[in-house]
Amino acid sequence: MASNQNKKENETDDDSEFDCHGIMINKDKRDAMAGGLLDLLKPAVEEVDLRVKSVRESQVELRQHIDDLDEVLKHLATEKEAPIELDAYVKKLTNCKRKITVINSILHNAQERLQKLNQRISKVTGKRTSMLYLLTANQMPDVSSVSPPVQ
Repeated sequence: MASNQNKKENETDDDSEFDCHGIMINKDKRDAMAGGLLDLLKPAVEEVDLRVKSVRESQVELRQHIDDLDEVLKHLATEKEAPIELDAYVKKLTNCKRKITVINSILHNAQERLQKLNQRISKVTGKRTSMLYLLTANQMPDVSSVSPPVQ
């Protein structure tokens, strides 16, 4: 009877492992769950990263256009007396240019933080997978210490 019980315990240990709370889980399910979490978060982080890059590119392009327009307006202002006062518009363009520079800096910092977050997610997922593997490997019974059944 004791040998039958040992066989049943050994059969469940082959397919199942314990997590940090002592709950038996299937190794395949654990790996699938860790992979699923990574697969779930990685596309979202990558999409945000791509959008931040495209916004930064458009900000750089917009800044270049504003610089060009600013130069043209300054040239017009020095060349001849304008029928309209352009100084107010030049100041507005300069303010817009400054704001775009600030926004570009903020977006750059956000992109760096997203990249670091993505790296941390990958690192933590890998650590948790290895910790679960080590925990389950440490909780498996030592087969060499089990005496053979008496016949």
